Amino acid sequence: MLIDLHVHSCFSKDSDSQFDSILKWAKKNGMDGVAICDHDSVEGGFTCARRASEIASDILVIPGQEVSSVEGHVLVLGASESVPAGMDVFSTIESARKLGAVVIIPHPYKKTSHGIGHLKGLDVDAVEVFNSRCLTPYANTRAKIVAERLGLPQVGGSDAHEPCMVGRSYTDIDVEDESVDSVLSAIKAGRVKPGGKLTPPQYVVGQMFRGIRKKVNSY
Repeated sequence: MLIDLHVHSCFSKDSDSQFDSILKWAKKNGMDGVAICDHDSVEGGFTCARRASEIASDILVIPGQEVSSVEGHVLVLGASESVPAGMDVFSTIESARKLGAVVIIPHPYKKTSHGIGHLKGLDVDAVEVFNSRCLTPYANTRAKIVAERLGLPQVGGSDAHEPCMVGRSYTDIDVEDESVDSVLSAIKAGRVKPGGKLTPPQYVVGQMFRGIRKKVNSY
């Protein structure tokens, strides 16, 4: 299955992406599934999963969350509730584990997007080594080198904040069946391979300004 493991929806303060559009573009861009990973909340993922069922979409939706730890971001997939923001990275991962979740470190060396800056000693299932929103190859290349050195599975995700960018990068996952549990088990087992390409710079810059405007308007 080709799954974009890092997608934002309108439940993130820096995205306006509506669920129907996310599902439409995921299908159009050749995806079999998406993980909705909004900032510090799993609600967007569950809402998108319900919407996919309502409109009989064949896109598999994995509820997830991009948790803001003190050191930086952590992707949590498959948790039944939100992991609190503001803890150190070790406590964040421990909380995710107690919920039975899969833990992925996204864009670890992209400091402008709250990358945590290190991987050693972390109890994680995989590392995002291809994030489409990196403007240069440096952060992705370094993540890949370090993940290989530590023997950690490597995944990709678009980090899409606009529906049309869903699937820009993705993970090819060798699953036993097309279910959320099977996908999560395959990630844990390392049956994953990242792929994709970078997001055009104008989309990254445009999203930054739209995110600022949305945050300002929310006050």
